[in-house]
Amino acid sequence: MGTPNVQTQNRVLNRWLVVTGAILIQLCLGAIYAWSVFTTNLKAPIAEGGYGFTAGQTQWIFSAGLATFALVMLFAGRWQAVVGPRRVAATGGIVLGLGYILGGIFGSSFWAQFLCIGIIGGAGIGLAYVTPIAVGVKWFPDKKGMITGLAVAGFGFGATLWVKLAGSWFGGLLNTTSLFGLPGVQSVFIVYGITFAVLVLIGSRYMINPPDGWKPPGWNPDTAITTAQNGDHDLTTTQMVATPQYWGLLAMFTGSAMAGLMVIGCIRLFGTDSLIEGGVVNDVTSAGILAGTAMAWLAILNGLGRIVWGSLSDKLGRERSLFFMCLLQGTMMLMFFRIGDTKTGLILGACIIGFNFGGNFALFPAATADFFGNKNVGVNYPWIFLAYGIAGILGPYIGGYFRDSAMGAEVNAWETPFMLAGLACLAAAAIAPMLRAPQPRVAKDPTHTGWPKPA
Repeated sequence: MGTPNVQTQNRVLNRWLVVTGAILIQLCLGAIYAWSVFTTNLKAPIAEGGYGFTAGQTQWIFSAGLATFALVMLFAGRWQAVVGPRRVAATGGIVLGLGYILGGIFGSSFWAQFLCIGIIGGAGIGLAYVTPIAVGVKWFPDKKGMITGLAVAGFGFGATLWVKLAGSWFGGLLNTTSLFGLPGVQSVFIVYGITFAVLVLIGSRYMINPPDGWKPPGWNPDTAITTAQNGDHDLTTTQMVATPQYWGLLAMFTGSAMAGLMVIGCIRLFGTDSLIEGGVVNDVTSAGILAGTAMAWLAILNGLGRIVWGSLSDKLGRERSLFFMCLLQGTMMLMFFRIGDTKTGLILGACIIGFNFGGNFALFPAATADFFGNKNVGVNYPWIFLAYGIAGILGPYIGGYFRDSAMGAEVNAWETPFMLAGLACLAAAAIAPMLRAPQPRVAKDPTHTGWPKPA
């Protein structure tokens, strides 16, 4: 089945309904960023009602979800070009929900959670994630930065919703929920799984491409923006990966995403260690509550950063925006270990890291559309997004490895991983000024399979 017809009784779908559906889908997919809310329970000894996981094991589940997410996107991008984005998004919601439900029923062991939450849940996210971006860019060619920011903002805001529901709102589902006699973590997985499946199915109804040749009323791409930013120079994936722009964006995304994913995966553990060491609180429970607040603020700013950086890049330019975002992120990562032992410093650092991390998911898809064309962004962007999978393994693993190797000096273990992530962001910032939009005239030559170096 092809893409559903968007024409109904000579009317074209209101493009803002696409944004509404996109945000609803992304709210659910953002649950992966709420993972840290479960890590304290997972690390608690079995004798105390926990699961006895190591810090490294908690991060491997998170990393498996991120890596699977990125890999499955490669398939999802091509599949939606065949069957249409609505079906792909709906399938993603069902798979995501199923992963969490199975994780709730069978997730008493590390390997069960690794498979159900990490692999199956990550696959559901990968299926559904690319559709709002690909559909949104086609409906909003005049506001690509803004619309990619809005389309994925729900991913960041969703983390706040699921963190607070699990941890504190209405007493915290982790504390108040017991389905089928299962402990709080597994019960929450079941509740979330059912919720995710239902909400993504609703949002998928609006994942419909515009008619061929459709343009926003009053928008003339020949005069509204430069030809290099129109996305008219459509490259295939084979042509794209032969360009230096592709490898530059891939390297930048890897470095920038690694920092945010490291902090998202460990902020509860780091915050608890740092606040106790700094004398802000004296017990793990109080430190965990404050760290959870920082985690929630990170999630809120993660969503806000997607909108702000995306909209700013429409005016400032994609390359400049990427430079400033990576520079600011690298600077904060180098400072975070030093300021994270106070409540204000922990929350401020989390906010800045979350804000810049969110910008990745507006700027890199918009840059993909700018450099390689609007038409194939659903197929091409997953190949840029491979960087997220690489970063999703490196960031959480490095943080978990150094924490598990602490030998009684837990708080000091965080300095090295934060420094490595900060340097990676600064390296990404150094690449940004070297990127230039490709020349459209070369891309339109059907015999050309490579790409010249940037002018």
